[in-house]
Amino acid sequence: MITKRIPSVDYFRGFILFLLAAESTDLYHNLDKLFPDNFIITQFFHVKWQGLHFWDLIQPGFMMIAGAALYFSTYKRLDSGDTYGTLWPKVLKRSLLLFLFGTGLHCLGKEKLVFELWNVLTQLSVTTIIAFFLLRFSIPLQIAASLLLLLLAHSLYVFSDIPGYNEPYTPDKNFGSYMDMLLMGKLSGGHWIAINCIPTAAHTIWGALIGRIIHRSTSHQVVIRTLIGLGLLGILVGYGLDFAGIPIIKRTATLSFTLASGGWISLMMAAFYLNWERSQAIIPAPDYILSFGKNSIFIYLFFESVGPQWLNKATYVFVGGFLEKVHITENIAELVNSLVVLGIIGGIAVWLDKHKIYISL
Repeated sequence: MITKRIPSVDYFRGFILFLLAAESTDLYHNLDKLFPDNFIITQFFHVKWQGLHFWDLIQPGFMMIAGAALYFSTYKRLDSGDTYGTLWPKVLKRSLLLFLFGTGLHCLGKEKLVFELWNVLTQLSVTTIIAFFLLRFSIPLQIAASLLLLLLAHSLYVFSDIPGYNEPYTPDKNFGSYMDMLLMGKLSGGHWIAINCIPTAAHTIWGALIGRIIHRSTSHQVVIRTLIGLGLLGILVGYGLDFAGIPIIKRTATLSFTLASGGWISLMMAAFYLNWERSQAIIPAPDYILSFGKNSIFIYLFFESVGPQWLNKATYVFVGGFLEKVHITENIAELVNSLVVLGIIGGIAVWLDKHKIYISL
């Protein structure tokens, strides 16, 4: 029976949301202006095509921690007397809202009505349904289903022979691009693919399995060894496939990318679990990180909509205006403004948490 929250899961989710919030303030772009070509800062940007940066792990981390949260919320309701049958309408409603919010964010970004399916919430709306359907089945069957989805996506790319879209590892000339043209009549411009929800469903499934391992294991050491073992396996196989000719490409969620990124996230979750396996953390983290995790979807929607559309500009009127008066350069003023906006977002998350206001779908 699930009777309490898992700190490692909450902190990891908060960590992911904090990093995404920082991106919404243009913090990484402003740091890049001040320190161009800095190795650490470049890790907070996506690889242009082939390869893997730290930032390429954020979306898989978002999907996997959503899977873990799905497991815990589902089994908490089952322990309270619900059945899978009674939970299906709730899951479908949540997925529909995720889909609408995801497509809505594209409209806000373009400042007009558009139909685009590249947002992580849109992807999650599909992977949530798949992961929930598989929750009741055994671990081997769930693993087999996730691998089948990966092989299905890989096969569609490699074996399709559609003229103009038969180059599986070439931007805008692959099967995913063909599906984007079919579904939306356009390409993303950044080579993102809508049907990435097929292979990345594996991330949500694996996240749910990690939740299951944490919930049902009687030993902290078993959990840590399992997460590390799975992480190393995913990394070795993923990079091995890359070496063998199946390149690591996040924008099309190739087989090698999905496995390698899943491996890295498993290691990260092992580190978070190790840090919070006891009542007192080995390395303490600020409470506001936890607050981000407790209101994850609302905070995400807030900084992806209000932030770029209004908050960043509004604060710069005052921050930038004041710093200009004291002869601070524009680049530094923009960096300070990013930190101010991030502080405001964090303050909202903490205030909601302090007053126990949790907005869920």
